[in-house]
Amino acid sequence: MPERAILSGNEAIARGAYEAGVVLASAYPGTPSTEILENVSKYKDIYSEWSPNEKVAMEVGVGSSIAGARTLVAMKHVGVNVAADALFTFSYTGVGGGLVLVSADDPAMHSSQNEQDNRNYGKFAKIPVVEPSDSQEAKEFVGLALEISEEFDTPVLFRTTTRVSHSKSLVSFAERRVAEKKPELVKDMPKYTMLPAFGRRKHPLVEERIEKLKAYAESSPLNRIEMADTKIGVVTNGITYQYVKDALPEASVLKLGMTYPLPTKLIKDFAAQVDQLYVIEELDPFFEEQIRLMGVDVAHGKDLFSLCGEFSPQLIREKVVESSLTLQDVAEGLPARPPAFCPGCSHRGIFTILKKLKVFVSGDIGCYTLGALPPIQALHSCVCMGASIGMAHGMSHVIETGDDLTQKTVAVIGDSTFFHSGMTGLLNSVYNKGISVVMILDNRTTGMTGGQENPGTGKTLSGEDAISADIPAMARAFGIQEVVAVDPYNLEEVEDTLRAELANPQLSVIVVEAPCVLRYRISKPVLKVDPEKCTGCKRCLQVSCNALSLIEEDDNSYVEIDPNLCVGCTVCAQVCKFDAIS
Repeated sequence: MPERAILSGNEAIARGAYEAGVVLASAYPGTPSTEILENVSKYKDIYSEWSPNEKVAMEVGVGSSIAGARTLVAMKHVGVNVAADALFTFSYTGVGGGLVLVSADDPAMHSSQNEQDNRNYGKFAKIPVVEPSDSQEAKEFVGLALEISEEFDTPVLFRTTTRVSHSKSLVSFAERRVAEKKPELVKDMPKYTMLPAFGRRKHPLVEERIEKLKAYAESSPLNRIEMADTKIGVVTNGITYQYVKDALPEASVLKLGMTYPLPTKLIKDFAAQVDQLYVIEELDPFFEEQIRLMGVDVAHGKDLFSLCGEFSPQLIREKVVESSLTLQDVAEGLPARPPAFCPGCSHRGIFTILKKLKVFVSGDIGCYTLGALPPIQALHSCVCMGASIGMAHGMSHVIETGDDLTQKTVAVIGDSTFFHSGMTGLLNSVYNKGISVVMILDNRTTGMTGGQENPGTGKTLSGEDAISADIPAMARAFGIQEVVAVDPYNLEEVEDTLRAELANPQLSVIVVEAPCVLRYRISKPVLKVDPEKCTGCKRCLQVSCNALSLIEEDDNSYVEIDPNLCVGCTVCAQVCKFDAIS
């Protein structure tokens, strides 16, 4: 093992967990957090697992902590919404072994449905928040966060953002430190059994804990002052600290690595040493509001900087000193690369038919969300993981459908999302006499995040054989009478089945079983276009396959298929009215 290496923030968090003696790690994959557990699994001294959802991952972590083991739980920011039920009461019980919950936030929504600022969860749940600004800190802060967790008897929220999670920088390694005391179960009902009587005793202790953490924050190595020119002083955190150092090298900086609770005296002392105090933080004015409530005079904060999206060194320099950095010109002429289904993806045929039938598609989180984009545009709502079935159920109970297909709902959900939180929506729908059509797109992977294992794949995170959950059997066990399977590459069968189930006035489940072509490397003979038959009508282009392109020569136009991309799925050939593709 080298003493130093260039690691991403996620790789560094995994390394930090190893060095700090973490015994168990659990997670549900979600960008930008996924690589944390993928890298933790490489350390055989740590037991690691993918859980079906973030709440379960949190509960697994809580159990490990209660048993006395140092524990890491990881998820993307919206996953904390799912895990919050367990988190908030775990704040009351406190820990056994230290527990760190990594929340990977996604300012600018590179791959998320919102850009919520999860520092608010620290204040809400009354637990400390730690934020690294580069990979070295990401590694070191895991160990410090575990020490805080154990010293103050609290879970610690470890917040990163996409730029910290995915940027790479040099990291120095250390040896793994293992606790001398082995995990063991100790029965302590007042601590771990949150009946109302025990919970009432705990709440004052949680408030006392916050006061102790405030005192700790004043001298914590997580917070530091870097004095320079005193005309401008900046309070900042996380990746924004790196931007400030690039944009304002002459400014004094108070870098907060612990952003809740705040070090009041440290902030006031820093503010007293500078002429103008700036507070620069992405998303919410999380510590700006608290600093103003301290009575500190803040010259500028959110009056200059947006509540939305990411910052940059250029933006900060322009806002603070009204000058620009010297930057390389952006390359011009690069082709646009809008996201689309992979060539051969089994979802393409399904959405081609859903678009043809003009039904309302209640969608979910996964690769199939791309069905909302042009030219397909056949997914009409998407809110959060597992919501598609419940939303379709709600719609179907208030709409008088008749024979009008545009007023009928089809819920579309992938296998991993179904296991995550779709199962309860399906059970609710059959229990409450729903009449929607539910399509479960079972491609045997968690595709959108890069192909992680789930309860349907037959493998664990570590690659061991496991059960492969039987989705049709589960649907029947819920009491659903109408459970059918279709081949997504047979468009006629898909259309006939959908029409039959949409005419059926009861809840039905269509299971679409076809493995992910990207993960399982499935391909068939490449298709070709006969230019003599092709009229250039562009009908095949409506299936949105990157293997297809339109060639325009003088007054003639025709489609070509890139043999390096085509995997022979035949969806384009099936929509061609001129038999030009074979």
